Amino acid sequence: MSSVAERLQLPFPRPNVLDLAPLYEVLRREAPVAPVTTPAGDPAWLVTRYDEVRTLLSDKRFGRSHPEPELASRVSTAAVQDGPTGNYETEEADHARMRRLLTPAFSAKRMRMLTDHVQELVDGYLDKLMAERESGDVVDLHSGLAFPLPVAVICQLLGVPESDREHFHSLSSRMATLAADDDPHRAREEFHSYMTGLAESKRDDLGEDVISDLVRAQDDDETYDYGEMIRLCVGLLFAGHETTVNRIGLGVLFLLTQPEHWKALTADPSGRVSRTVEEIMRLGAPGDLGLLRYAHTDAEIGDVTIRRGEAVILSVNAANRDETAYADAEAFDPDREERTHLGFGHGAHFCIGASLARTELRIVFETLAQRLPDLRLAREMDELEVRPTITGGVTSLPVTW
Repeated sequence: MSSVAERLQLPFPRPNVLDLAPLYEVLRREAPVAPVTTPAGDPAWLVTRYDEVRTLLSDKRFGRSHPEPELASRVSTAAVQDGPTGNYETEEADHARMRRLLTPAFSAKRMRMLTDHVQELVDGYLDKLMAERESGDVVDLHSGLAFPLPVAVICQLLGVPESDREHFHSLSSRMATLAADDDPHRAREEFHSYMTGLAESKRDDLGEDVISDLVRAQDDDETYDYGEMIRLCVGLLFAGHETTVNRIGLGVLFLLTQPEHWKALTADPSGRVSRTVEEIMRLGAPGDLGLLRYAHTDAEIGDVTIRRGEAVILSVNAANRDETAYADAEAFDPDREERTHLGFGHGAHFCIGASLARTELRIVFETLAQRLPDLRLAREMDELEVRPTITGGVTSLPVTW
């Protein structure tokens, strides 16, 4: 066994918010399925190569549930992606029901209907930032656009009051923090209480929104566990704003730290925005870990035997930079020939919100390129503060033009 396959400690230190630890390149080459110790101190397997990650994302021998949850390895002290979720006996059926319930709300057709609304929001946020810029040299693109836009969109889609945004964003940040105390799990309980209250407030006046749809489904199906419904609502609200907020920030950093790509986008915003967004989704890596799975049976992956119940961390970040899958894999290149990536996952667990994220990202970057072609960073990248959470991202994005 290669020396790099000795048990390593996660997370690996990163040079900056855009680049991954150089160790990932070594692991992909020498130990694509490597034993590691998680930030919580438990054993797991780390998978880093594109082919293995893509295969395992759709391998039914692995799941999010665990045959003996009390014995499962924990990944972190956060209350998100920290350990097993769901029922081991019914996971596949529960997942199928979730996809069936949510697919209409997140369909590509529904996202096309949202396009005009998203455009209005983006234009409104940029109007405010441009007015703010007139009275000062620097504005914060994070607080002025990257954060409020995904929040407003997911609130409308789910039926969550946008006025609650500071509350649930605080809960989300506390749930995802890597602080070694009990606060993340207290925040998760508070988030569940918040969502329970919201769901119950809709029960007698159901609307045309996702949470109302899930309350209807839970009323109509006695096998649909109430707690499962609430957990799904929490997960949708958490993921529906956290992930897109981070991708907007990372996309701006990729483009503005490599002016040739920003110049190319401003020269042809509508023609280049889709490929630019896909490259942001491939190369952007807001979190430092990966997707957690547990082996439901013994499985041979390459030359490694993974035993039933063992934890597996699928590093989508590392897989999306695999030089066997992409030419000049570490380079940000919207013109690359390879168009596929694992930024939205793969297989049965392909991100149900992919169409929503693409809609928001395309409108954001096309509009920025059209309206602010002279946009530039107002701080050096190493001056930007990275959020100490499992989802990462920056806390602010100072820009000027």
